[in-house]
Amino acid sequence: MCGFVGFLGGGGWHDVAACNAALARMTDAMHARGPDDAGYWLDAAAGIALGHRRLAIVDLSPAGHQPMPSASGRWTIAFNGEIYNHQALRRQLLDSGRAPSWRGQSDTETLLAGFEAWGVRETVEKSVGMFAFAAWDATSRNLILVRDRLGEKPLYYGWQGWGRDRVFLFGSDLAALRRHPAFEGGINRGALTQLLRHNYIAAPHAIYEGISKLEAGSMLGISLRDGVPRKSVYWSGVDRYRAALAQPFEGSPTEAVDALETLLGKAVKRQMMADVPLGAFLSGGIDSSAVVALMQAQSVQPVRTFSIGFHEAQYNEADHAKAVAAHLGTSHTELYVTAQEALAVIPRLPEIYSEPFSDSSQIPTFLVSQLARQHVTVSLSGDAGDELFCGYSRYSLTRRLWSRLRARPLSLRRLAARMLTSLSPDTWDRMAGPFMPMLPPSLQLANVGDKLHKGAGVLDSRTIDDLYLGLTSHWRDPGAIVLRGHEPGPSMLDLASRLDGFDDIQRMMAMDLLHYLPDDILAKVDRAAMGVSLETRVPMLDHEVVEFAMRLPDAMKLRAGVTKWALRQVLYRHVPAALIERPKMGFGVPIGAWLRGPLRDWAAALLDEGRLRREGYFEPEPIVRRWREHLGGKRNWQHALWNVLMFQAWLEHQRQST
Repeated sequence: MCGFVGFLGGGGWHDVAACNAALARMTDAMHARGPDDAGYWLDAAAGIALGHRRLAIVDLSPAGHQPMPSASGRWTIAFNGEIYNHQALRRQLLDSGRAPSWRGQSDTETLLAGFEAWGVRETVEKSVGMFAFAAWDATSRNLILVRDRLGEKPLYYGWQGWGRDRVFLFGSDLAALRRHPAFEGGINRGALTQLLRHNYIAAPHAIYEGISKLEAGSMLGISLRDGVPRKSVYWSGVDRYRAALAQPFEGSPTEAVDALETLLGKAVKRQMMADVPLGAFLSGGIDSSAVVALMQAQSVQPVRTFSIGFHEAQYNEADHAKAVAAHLGTSHTELYVTAQEALAVIPRLPEIYSEPFSDSSQIPTFLVSQLARQHVTVSLSGDAGDELFCGYSRYSLTRRLWSRLRARPLSLRRLAARMLTSLSPDTWDRMAGPFMPMLPPSLQLANVGDKLHKGAGVLDSRTIDDLYLGLTSHWRDPGAIVLRGHEPGPSMLDLASRLDGFDDIQRMMAMDLLHYLPDDILAKVDRAAMGVSLETRVPMLDHEVVEFAMRLPDAMKLRAGVTKWALRQVLYRHVPAALIERPKMGFGVPIGAWLRGPLRDWAAALLDEGRLRREGYFEPEPIVRRWREHLGGKRNWQHALWNVLMFQAWLEHQRQST
């Protein structure tokens, strides 16, 4: 895993020294993504520059140095990621008589040979891996940007500057783009509304005006002849899902489990390719345990596994991970983290996440990455199991809730919502208080008013997709919070509209796979791990595994109320169910309590009404109201507040680093 950056066009090419200096500044801003080597390449006559930082994983020799030219000199590439089947591609090239005289063993050199033999698109379609790259074609003077199928690796791009100085910037990290002298840095208020709703900014949008993210499974071509970026899709998640549903898996449940174990085992084996120490994150849950079990089954040495624990029982999975590791015989390392150690990560978040991001599991993700990096350079993870195999309880919850809501007229539901919110949460708590001791213990609820107000928020849903969006939104109307902000498309509901013919569960899973997974889960892991120069790999996102999972009938994912049924059966062939079966915990930290305690002063300064008004990004009143309700214990607004706080902290960091 590495990082790359570059620019096309712009003025100033007569001063090659200045261009080189700008390229060096941009490239060196990504030192953590690639501490092992740096490379700079430019063609002043063509107006193109590429910079690269290398984290050496495969072929540690100088033959893997980037940016790398092809054998003929036509292509020059800056590449981030891994091509797991690159040795098979080399054999194809050799068998067809189209292999060059190899200089080394890197997958980057394999890609370049593929470009010359097959062209870029066919090479990408043949490749199995995670990647983002920029390739310059000296013959056509075209720049081509490509991102992997599921969006594991980031890629930003966009025009900046004016007149003769207008320049096309691109790269792995916004911090690198910011170092170019033409970078403008205006805040995209539409993207900010997405942050408030989802806690992430979804592709193609980015926090800066004029900058975009290349969508997963896409390619972009651009030349200085007209300067128009032209995008194409080489792998469409929607189309693949639709094709899979048209040809569902028709074998028996046992055959499905056999096939899944074979495919996932193959993906794991491919992703264990490395010339550096390799291990895996292990939470003791289904997904990470399945990956580790298949790693250990194919390894003659104990696999290195890593977990972090918390002293607060409701957030601690370390004991479960330790038990799974002991059963499988891995070489396990765990670290119990204090609240102070976790809190110490927060000031670093705006630097680690160069675009504002507010999934609070970013904190433990960074900590476990930091732990792993002390022992290995590559770590496999169990991400994507929930999205592929129906792991989230919210899918069934949403379906059950909608079956009850749809039976009531919308006008009646809206009236009920107005009645519920006509009284404050405090008033509801006071009214309910005397009756609580009379109820069975299971019905004695705390914060009744908070729960009633939350329930009222979904009563006006028009469709199950609208309901799902509401249940997964932190601010239900972020356009009313961000001054001059309007939510941009395509939204999750726009994506849902393309999923006609999918049943409700399939549609929610597809929305998460194509929206939530790349821009929340994968972005979180990539940035946290790259912050400590650790490469992470996700075997479940091998596209052959993904496309097989799409074909599995719902009954092999959600079976008699059991989620991830097929994946569980694979795991139970290696680990007893008794070590795994427990309520899903998630990977979180007590942000709500911290905001009332050790983070209170920090948060109060960032959420100060006067400050919010002066900065001019938010309508202060609803934010300040939620802050007061949270401090008073009336409502738990931890997620909504964390979204605002992460933007505020990021904004402060940008000003200080300018």
